[in-house]
Amino acid sequence: MADGRADTRDRLAIIAGGGLLPRYVADAARARGENPYILALSNESSENWSGFDHEVISIGNYAGIGAAFQANGIGRAVLSGFVRRRPEWRDIRAPWKALFALPAVVRTLLKGGDDTVLKMVIRLIEREGVRVVGAHDIAPDLLGTEGPLGAIAPDSAAEADITAAAAAALALGRLDVGQGAVAVGGRVVALEGAEGTDAMLERVARLRADGRISQRRKGVLVKLCKPEQDLRADLPSIGLETLRQAQVAGLSGIAVEAGRSLVLERESLVAEANARGLFVTGIVPSRTEEHHER
Repeated sequence: MADGRADTRDRLAIIAGGGLLPRYVADAARARGENPYILALSNESSENWSGFDHEVISIGNYAGIGAAFQANGIGRAVLSGFVRRRPEWRDIRAPWKALFALPAVVRTLLKGGDDTVLKMVIRLIEREGVRVVGAHDIAPDLLGTEGPLGAIAPDSAAEADITAAAAAALALGRLDVGQGAVAVGGRVVALEGAEGTDAMLERVARLRADGRISQRRKGVLVKLCKPEQDLRADLPSIGLETLRQAQVAGLSGIAVEAGRSLVLERESLVAEANARGLFVTGIVPSRTEEHHER
């Protein structure tokens, strides 16, 4: 293993959950000359981190994360990837000074919405003298851009579905529940909850197979940032699996928030979207709302 100690306390730590995003961030950091230290969350991260300095740590072990920061000269940290399971109260290990200064820590971690929890996690990390940065700060090429990413653009029916689903996603985000919604024929048919985007799309596919959703109308998935979301963590993201689930659900495409969402596997995603006749597009919610009001 390479020497993990940096000359100055500005080494990057990547707190890695599930999915592809942590690997993208780690590779992007290495490509720009950094030597990131990976804190892989047990039972969440499934990546093979043997090519990086790393350790596996439980999700509630904030004291252990702080110790890793100190031991490895960490000055910046990225939260990346999804977390399926909240820690039980007995699993939480936080420095006593943090628990004393932040008496709502345990209650928030156990019962808060995802954005509320992430903001608390960021506060705990920053109490260790470590600056939290966004995945897009390390890998800016992942950010979605406005307009179609591929050769296919949404038609008028899809535009109406984008407007309806975007309004629903914003309302959902204000409640700190989820980031995504599906609309078919101008009607919202599914909202993302704790199950995540892929499971929501599986539910849409079942509803369509059962005749609860029109077979004639396709529909759209929209993913947006929550209105009060801290952009340093949990930006909406899509990848190849999202696209494939959208097609199985009978949708015509996906819209994500331009500049505030992450598109993984972009080249492969665009090629497959073009081949399957689906669109992937970046939208600005304020303009969508203006269009709806007109």
